[in-house]
Amino acid sequence: MDINCTERELFVFKKISHAAESLKMPCYVIGGFVRDKILKRATKDADIVCVGDGIELANKVADRFQPRPFITVFKNFGTAQIKINSWDTDKSEQDEDVFEIEFVGARKESYRYHSRNPSVSPGTLEDDQLRRDFTINALAVSLNADDYGKLIDPFHGLRDLSRKLIQTPLDPLQTFSDDPLRMLRAIRFATQLNFSIESKTLAAIKEDASRIRIVSQERITDELNKIILSKKPSIGFELLYQTGLLHIIFPKMVDLAGAEYIDSYGHKDNFYHTLRVLDNISQSTSDLWLRWAAILHDIGKPATKKFEKDHGWTFHGHEVVGGKMVPKIFDKLKLPQNEKMRFVRKMVELHLRPISLTKENITDSAIRRLLFDAGDDIDPLMLLCEADITSKNKQKVKKYLENFELVRKRLREVEEKDKIRNWQPPITGEMIMEEFGLKPSKKVGDLKNAIREAILDGEIENSYEAAREFMLKKAVDLDLKPLK
Repeated sequence: MDINCTERELFVFKKISHAAESLKMPCYVIGGFVRDKILKRATKDADIVCVGDGIELANKVADRFQPRPFITVFKNFGTAQIKINSWDTDKSEQDEDVFEIEFVGARKESYRYHSRNPSVSPGTLEDDQLRRDFTINALAVSLNADDYGKLIDPFHGLRDLSRKLIQTPLDPLQTFSDDPLRMLRAIRFATQLNFSIESKTLAAIKEDASRIRIVSQERITDELNKIILSKKPSIGFELLYQTGLLHIIFPKMVDLAGAEYIDSYGHKDNFYHTLRVLDNISQSTSDLWLRWAAILHDIGKPATKKFEKDHGWTFHGHEVVGGKMVPKIFDKLKLPQNEKMRFVRKMVELHLRPISLTKENITDSAIRRLLFDAGDDIDPLMLLCEADITSKNKQKVKKYLENFELVRKRLREVEEKDKIRNWQPPITGEMIMEEFGLKPSKKVGDLKNAIREAILDGEIENSYEAAREFMLKKAVDLDLKPLK
């Protein structure tokens, strides 16, 4: 088996081979594992297809390990999964991550037009390879004693790997009509592997794009997230845009596309600007949600776009409008409505703030306010702002980055002095109510806010004593008297 397998993988495949032989059940490792091994990409799982009962084979394989691994059975799909993390070897490989193996019986499929759920029946290896989405995913390696390690490649997947090409084994229109999610998978693989999509296959995606509507939002978003997490996500988004899929699955992003000119005044194409920002930040972080913040940082621009005579195009308040759009976008895309969404919204709302701090004579008060508003997210925010520099003028970029480095320095200095990150005022609402015998009310909020603003503005020190003295003075203006 000359496909760059590790010793532990070969060890597991031998166990599978012996188990299958005892059942007189032909079996093969197939699909992504074979593809990735040929490409020398890391992989932690493998799919085993057998001409027979996959669940029976999984149990037989599990019997050959001590301790016996737990089997997860998906009876409706006729599949079973085991996770191997025990090795009959003293080698250091035993400390590596678990190896996930999924077993399934070979099958053939037929589809109804209005559903991507196929009718399934038992089949041969050839039937199973025929139902695969792309030639590079139809590669199989025999685990059978008579031809162990033989590569079975009926659709020239090996050739397509060398040509860096994504294409379907059968007619692409039929392939995508049967399961429209494959259109997104084609683009995802092209993005992850930096491959091209074969011309007829790409044309079929454009022609059949509307079929994506029958796919669940969860499956669409899963593929979208994988594109976003790739090394250069812009490859995928350009393909989604060119094929028309993006217009269906994420129209708000398409609204960013295009530049308009009036009286020689123009604005940049915010769609392609966003892709550059996304690629920039992807060089610095693998955080999915910070990458989503890059995608959405200018999402409010179409709604705020205005032309002002003798001035040009403006997008005033786009960060506020964009922030308000984030929860609705997350809901539509079935992304989590939790702290992840709130983080993205915060990044969108604050992404212009550090830029304003690159000007001269910025006060400590402005720095304190940014630290207070950003909290522990100040570092991701600065990464986003630096990624937002997409000028083709190298001198401009150099100057902007130097300015941001000065901002980082000021942030460190003020934080060291004032400890304002994640700060809470030394006087709480409960203390105010106890001091003046008040119930929760507007006056309590007004007094608490006044104390906070005085500290942020540098009017008083960030200490309990200074805050209490200020509170007592301010209480006079609000007709409040302490109980004691």
